[in-house]
Amino acid sequence: MVVEFIEPALLELDDAIKYYDLQLPGLGKIFFEEIIDTISIIDLFPEIWTKNSKNTRKSVMRKFPYNVIYSIKDKKIFIICIAHQNREPEYWIDRIKW
Repeated sequence: MVVEFIEPALLELDDAIKYYDLQLPGLGKIFFEEIIDTISIIDLFPEIWTKNSKNTRKSVMRKFPYNVIYSIKDKKIFIICIAHQNREPEYWIDRIKW
């Protein structure tokens, strides 16, 4: 499947990478690599993760306290949000247009 980030999710990813690099140089790269691994698993098994809402699913990252919220439509995976687990739940819900 094709994987596509919506703009706010890209900004969240970029912010998280910068944050972790400020904490420890190179940690942002490790975070990014885990995001890539998580998205690869989502791509292989898109329906395996828990339904988060009517149109979204949630994949929990292993090493970092983040969830990858995504939606499947027209044989594409849309990354809706890179959400910190301690952030307000479903703050991203208005990003879903279908």
